[in-house]
Amino acid sequence: MNSLATEVLRLLTVRGETLAVAESLTGGLVAAEITAAPGASKGFRGSVTAYATELKHELLGVDATLLAERGAVDPQVAAQMAAGVRKALAADWGIATTGVAGPEPQDGQPVGTVYVAVDGPATKNSDGVDGGKVASLRLNGGRAEIRMESVRSVLALLLKELAGEQTGNERAQDTEQNGGT
Repeated sequence: MNSLATEVLRLLTVRGETLAVAESLTGGLVAAEITAAPGASKGFRGSVTAYATELKHELLGVDATLLAERGAVDPQVAAQMAAGVRKALAADWGIATTGVAGPEPQDGQPVGTVYVAVDGPATKNSDGVDGGKVASLRLNGGRAEIRMESVRSVLALLLKELAGEQTGNERAQDTEQNGGT
C-alpha cells in the first residue's frame, strides 16, 4: 500500500503543495502510512486523530448541530473534517476518514460504513461548487481489514484528485525531472 503514499507525496512535491490528515476510525494509520514513505517531510504537514466525537467539532470545526443530528459517521462530517484539518494545519490539501470499524454498529450505522474525504485547492462537489469530494464505502471484513481498506481508499481518492488536476505540461516537466522521456 505504501506505493499509494509514495505517489501522493511525489505529486505533492512536484506541485509544491502540502497535505494534512484528519482521522477517526483509522486512528493514525493514514499518517503512519504517509510518514513511512521516504521524503514525507517535503509534503506532509501533520495529522489530527479526532476519535472522540466532540473533538471533531473542537479541533476540526465540524458543525456541532450536524454531529448532534447525524453522528460522526456521515459524509458531511467527513467533508468538514477534511476542510477543517486543511485549515487548522495550513495545508493545501486535507483528507479525512470516519466510519465504523466494529465490532459494534455506531450512530445507527452498520459495521463497514466508512466515509473518506478530500478537500483541496480546486475540489468541486457534485453541484460544481467549491467543496470536498467524499466517497461512501461499505466494507467487509474484520476491524483490521476495514481500517486498512479505509487508509487505502482515502489515499486513492487523494491520488485521483492530484493526478486529475495535474496538467499535461506539469506531467512532462515531472517526467524530465525524474530522468524520463
